[in-house]
Amino acid sequence: MTIEREIREHLRKEAETIECPPAISKRIERSYSQYLQRKRSEKPMKKRLIGGIVAVALLIPTAAFAAPTLIDMLTRTPMTAEQVKVDEVGKAALEKLYGAFPEAKSFEIVDASYLGGDATNSTQKQAIQTSIVLQEKGGTGKKIRLDINGITGVIEHVNQENWEPKEKPVISLTGQDIKAKVDNLITKMYGSIDHYEFRMEQMENSDQKTFMLNYSKKGAETPFYQAFVQGNAINVSLIGGEPTPSNPVKVEGFFSVNGKPDYTADSFLNDEKLFALLKMNPTELKQELAKGKSVAEIAASKNVSKQQVIDVIAKTQAEKEVEGAKVSKKQMEQLSKALEPKVLQVIEHKTETPW
Repeated sequence: MTIEREIREHLRKEAETIECPPAISKRIERSYSQYLQRKRSEKPMKKRLIGGIVAVALLIPTAAFAAPTLIDMLTRTPMTAEQVKVDEVGKAALEKLYGAFPEAKSFEIVDASYLGGDATNSTQKQAIQTSIVLQEKGGTGKKIRLDINGITGVIEHVNQENWEPKEKPVISLTGQDIKAKVDNLITKMYGSIDHYEFRMEQMENSDQKTFMLNYSKKGAETPFYQAFVQGNAINVSLIGGEPTPSNPVKVEGFFSVNGKPDYTADSFLNDEKLFALLKMNPTELKQELAKGKSVAEIAASKNVSKQQVIDVIAKTQAEKEVEGAKVSKKQMEQLSKALEPKVLQVIEHKTETPW
């Protein structure tokens, strides 16, 4: 093991023992809970799990069911601008960006990294996710971040900052103009949105004015594209929500937030393999959670270890993430491993308000 890898592993272990001050944790959890309360089905989290939380964190403080940010940062491997330009995934993403915004060709790559894979593998073939940040020369102008699925090559998140004048940031525009800006970003990066249903709402974020915009296919509860606008930044995520099946096999509201179901937790816990492991149906699990128990505690009462629960959920989420893509067994194992901290947060969580 190289000295660099030894240091990184030591830092990762140290990060896992660090406890966030309760006051800060509560504030972060409250803010993130407000953000999550309208998520539906497994699709939203599926597209955000691998590094997407980092992109959203640029706009809204997050934590509730996200892996600890410090750990995520320490387990990512930095990339140089030269590596990005020759990496297959990075090169394709840059070509997409330059085609959408030709002016970005003059931007500098100010930060880049990848998650998963071997740090000694210069081609990053085993990378799960690649992130690239570009900025106008000088370091104070327009900035854009891309988070790319390292397995499928799909750009899952785009964060655009400072593309409006400082004296008139995007959040200060009218609702119609904000939508126009978001429409333009989605259209250029992903294609036409003419046939999508649209909904915009202001979030209950006391720290800073924030708008959430959802673009959905007709009949779908889960948005296909979701955007957040805050300050002078626009964050767009490709969710991929499809019309709801006529007989969906799931239960909503395993946990509640402000009296409403928390759909992000639902995306983890609506897992047939989990129900089989616990020998419970989803309704029974929901009833036990409503009593203030965590999934981990319920599992322990049935002589099921916490790691068994984590393995089942992480594997299911990994399979959803790479659905339709050809991946190796090693890549699946890496992806499942990367998901474990996030799964752990969910199964140790206890409902705040009986539902």
